[in-house]
Amino acid sequence: MSQVSKNYIDRYSRQIVLKNIGILGQKKISLSKVFIVGAGGLGCPVADLLCRAGVGEIGIIDYDKVSLSNLNRQTLFNTNDINKYKVDVLKQKLKNTNPLVKINIYKKKIDKKNVNKIISKYHIIVDASDNFDTKFLLNNKSFEFKKKLVVGAISKYDGHIFVFNFKNKKSACLNCFYQEKPSDDILNCDQEGILGSTASIVGSFQANEVIKIIIGSKNVLENSILILNTLSLKLRIVKFKKIKNCVCEL
Repeated sequence: MSQVSKNYIDRYSRQIVLKNIGILGQKKISLSKVFIVGAGGLGCPVADLLCRAGVGEIGIIDYDKVSLSNLNRQTLFNTNDINKYKVDVLKQKLKNTNPLVKINIYKKKIDKKNVNKIISKYHIIVDASDNFDTKFLLNNKSFEFKKKLVVGAISKYDGHIFVFNFKNKKSACLNCFYQEKPSDDILNCDQEGILGSTASIVGSFQANEVIKIIIGSKNVLENSILILNTLSLKLRIVKFKKIKNCVCEL
């Protein structure tokens, strides 16, 4: 066995021994390409865990700089990173964690002008944004490009996780659940507050769903919402269906 192969086996050995992963599953992970929108409270744990798991290529988009108020929940940043661009910091830290992973950064805001070109390069899209305009944009474009989309949302002690597989014609979408776009106020950490551990837990759930999608698990959270509250420790899954005249029916 070559040194590279031995390093590969050693690095991922604790995953490879898992029954549902093995060496073939690890190879699937290494060949996958995941795009993360947002490098904040959700994006940090998602990027960190997927990098450690060995996802072959990770793209991260964010136009913001690290601020002191970010540090209670954005786990890949520290005091020395304040006023630096988040994606620049993440790229360096993720490469230090796992040099086998290719990290692409986009120092800009995702919008209607650039979304098509960017998401077309990736297999799975992770929404770790903090506003509903971006969430619905990613929902609609993931449907258009038949991508798999993992959505996370957090506020106070609450977290929501959705998974949509738009390769499946029966898949519902974010519009089927909300029907009307909610106010961004409920996602505003400045006004509503957020417990750091809540962000990490929801981001971890998102990363977990991404890995399950990659390895072909039958237990992926599709056409459902996982609702959790870290104060009461209550967790429930609510199923929902595609609705008539939705964008995902066209």
